[in-house]
Amino acid sequence: MTGWTWTYEGYEPADERLRESLCTLGNGYFATRGAFPECVADDIHYPGTYAAGCYNRLTSHVAGRGVENEDLVNLPNWLPLRFRLRGRSWLSPDTATVLEHRQTVHLASGVLERVTRYGLGNGRSLTVRQERLVHMADPHLAALRTEFTATGFGGELHVEAALDAGVTNAGVPRYRDLDGRHLTHAHTGTAAGDTVWLRCRTRTSDIRVGMASRLTTEGPVTVRHARPRTTQRARLRLAPGTPATVDKTIALHTSRDPAISDPLHAAIARVGRAPGFDDLLATHRVAWSQLWRRADLDVPGEAGRILRLHLFHVLQTLSPHTADLDVGVPARGLHGEAYRGHVFWDELFVLPYLNLRFPEVSRALLHYRHRRLEQACTAAREAGRRGAMYPWQSGSDGREETQQLHLNPRSGRWLPDHSHLQYHVGSAIAYNVWEYCEASGDTEFRQAKGAEMLLQIARFWADTATWDERLGRHRIKGVMGPDEYHDAYPDATEPGLDDNAYTNVMAAWVLTRTLELLAALPEPRRRELTERTGLDARELDRWDEVSRTLHVPFHEGVISQFEGYGELTELDWATYRARYGDIRRLDRILEAEGDTVNRYRASKQADVLMLGYLFSPPELQGLFDRLGLRLDEETWHRTVDHYLHRTSHGSTLSGLVHGWVLARARRAEAWQFCQEALRGDIADVQGGTTGEGIHLGAMAGTLDLVQRGLTGLTTRQGALWLDPVPLPELSTYGFSLRYQGNWGVRLRLRHSQLEITLPASDTTAIDVRLPDRAVRLQPGETGRLVLPD
Repeated sequence: MTGWTWTYEGYEPADERLRESLCTLGNGYFATRGAFPECVADDIHYPGTYAAGCYNRLTSHVAGRGVENEDLVNLPNWLPLRFRLRGRSWLSPDTATVLEHRQTVHLASGVLERVTRYGLGNGRSLTVRQERLVHMADPHLAALRTEFTATGFGGELHVEAALDAGVTNAGVPRYRDLDGRHLTHAHTGTAAGDTVWLRCRTRTSDIRVGMASRLTTEGPVTVRHARPRTTQRARLRLAPGTPATVDKTIALHTSRDPAISDPLHAAIARVGRAPGFDDLLATHRVAWSQLWRRADLDVPGEAGRILRLHLFHVLQTLSPHTADLDVGVPARGLHGEAYRGHVFWDELFVLPYLNLRFPEVSRALLHYRHRRLEQACTAAREAGRRGAMYPWQSGSDGREETQQLHLNPRSGRWLPDHSHLQYHVGSAIAYNVWEYCEASGDTEFRQAKGAEMLLQIARFWADTATWDERLGRHRIKGVMGPDEYHDAYPDATEPGLDDNAYTNVMAAWVLTRTLELLAALPEPRRRELTERTGLDARELDRWDEVSRTLHVPFHEGVISQFEGYGELTELDWATYRARYGDIRRLDRILEAEGDTVNRYRASKQADVLMLGYLFSPPELQGLFDRLGLRLDEETWHRTVDHYLHRTSHGSTLSGLVHGWVLARARRAEAWQFCQEALRGDIADVQGGTTGEGIHLGAMAGTLDLVQRGLTGLTTRQGALWLDPVPLPELSTYGFSLRYQGNWGVRLRLRHSQLEITLPASDTTAIDVRLPDRAVRLQPGETGRLVLPD
């Protein structure tokens, strides 16, 4: 492993799923897992190709009931390319002797290189070297070059390349009782002597898929069509020590694409005019070099290498090509089938990074939410509420996609899933709108689509809040917080908790910011918006009242995760750690024992502490002041300590949030959690989950930890605000960002000095504010600021 490569040495079947996820290649439009082209899907390997936003809905029969799920579809497999000597069996790492194996992701160029040397006996061997790319300049193209080199022999090598629509969604073992057959009506054909095609469609969403493949090699190529698969065959003459090469170039289109008449015709035309592999590689490299310049991040040591890998996978899922698509932020990237490719709240951890690098991508992801605003308003009406109730899990059209049942692999039982009660996803969307507009200066979006979303989300919270005469405060009942372990009170017959502190404080924040936004709108726009939505002065007065009176419970001098949390039983953490070792998924352990985590003060991930992730200490104190509550530094530090000792970290987001919060609350312990966040996927700390897809929010969050968490960087009131908290383990780093039209603003921290460079341009100056001073930088200037101890 170097700063710009990620390498695996040796073939390890048990690690193959993990490697496939981390060796995935993509371009924001589609991605393909890093599986061996000669291997089929089985318990070791899982080739998968996923196009952003391509979903299909099926009904399965589980535990005596029909369960409907929408999945990101595993599209036809374009990888298959197998080989054998004449008269011998097909070679694969599971059936032949592997003498050497190395797999390397070249991060700078977005190329996956694989070298395997197969032993054939009697001193003979065959070395297979492959280069694979999913084109970053043309998002519909991918290519695979394979070189075969014989040692100690010569002869004929048979090669078979295919496109295969006979795939299913079977990449997550606990989903295998569900119907995963999403593709139907497969047809194949030949477009030219070296080109074959395949078309199919999804079973219910009726998305048409067109794929075409061109095979380039010496000698004739024969074709065989046997639906749902089309195969091209070639025979290569091997001479000792002389490479023989086969290039496979494919094009992929779906009926969701703009500016095409038919996906199959578009795929055939595109692969027909695609240049050869060398030219494709050259333009692909240029596109990646441009991305890396915009996403510049310079962090030394091992942390820097991991951060570069994280950035690589974020850019493969959400590239500038994403700006042209109607898609959200898939929680597991385009790297696997966990969570069925759904969109949760992970944009809360992803957009802050993109806002300052690729604001056009952030805007597109917020457009995804705005297009589904009507569906969110419909969901709220059906629940007897006003405003917009966004779903916890979203897919194609914005309806609630949270599953009704989930399987506990430890007990084998299917259990009710109540996580749709995480209404705080609406606040996350509002927060993302606000932060995007602050960072980008996009006044048009703020006043149009952004204002519409904030208004309806605020309306939902105001209508959901109920007045409690005894407390003299408004309450929000029957919800779940980010913790996810707690979905009900002990022995309750109905799910839901009251006054989740994170939910209530975020609701107060949404109401406050929306009131500010409406007051700042130009009068014609404000009148238009209020007329269309029926907003009047009485409703605004209620919003103001609710934003000041929402109940935030406390116990033992700390913020309570929810009302009644202080009455729960303390868990014997030492006993459970001794008994089970890894207790990250404590909920599954307790359920298998016939118990429930609802009885205990135990959290899966940060809940209350999310407030310290989203808001700086002064901002958070201001929110509590508006609520008429006191949150001093001592109370916050007690709250951090309380939950730090009662969290199992069953989510990759947990280490990230705790590291972020501790960097300001208790710096000496922060690095431990930062390291956990960095290692979350590369070490598969959640125990087998990375093989089902990377954790995109956690990866982007580690990037933002450097960009904003350690610098204290916020964008508000037309200025860059900085309040660095350098960790001893990470005290020197630099990065570039894009701020309100200024490209390539460079920040560099060296121990106690902060250097800010504004490139020469025709843009305006920027204001930079630190806790003890303010400076104004003109284009072409560099400011060097000595930080206080």
